[in-house]
Amino acid sequence: MVYIDTSALAKWYLNERRSEDFAAWIQAEPDAHISTLTVVEMRCLLARRRRNHELPVEIEQKAFATLQDDIAQGFLVRHIVNDECVSATVDLMEMLADHPLRTLDALHLSVARQIGTKRLATADRTMIAAAGALEIEVVRFD
Repeated sequence: MVYIDTSALAKWYLNERRSEDFAAWIQAEPDAHISTLTVVEMRCLLARRRRNHELPVEIEQKAFATLQDDIAQGFLVRHIVNDECVSATVDLMEMLADHPLRTLDALHLSVARQIGTKRLATADRTMIAAAGALEIEVVRFD
């Protein structure tokens, strides 16, 4: 099982640096997990890129629809970010006090721990370091 954060998953739906590497990797990955947070972040990322004229509206809509279809088809297993996970994030922030984690990145790590994964795919260097401190194997796409 692997938990995929938004920074890595975006490479599947958009043409970014290392998208080809991510595509080859995820197609061979039998057990890919995300969270409701990933869905919200992906929606915001797509909208921000459209507003910044980096994406046409058609690509924004198609990318998000494809994400929803991937979840519906079971290609991506989606986990709910619940109150227990949010509370655990407070403790996680104390454990990782030396890492400059942002709130949502800390929540991603908390979800990964809650579902019991030992692997995390990300393109975020701060998250890479924090996951390493938690002894979570990192699949890097930075």
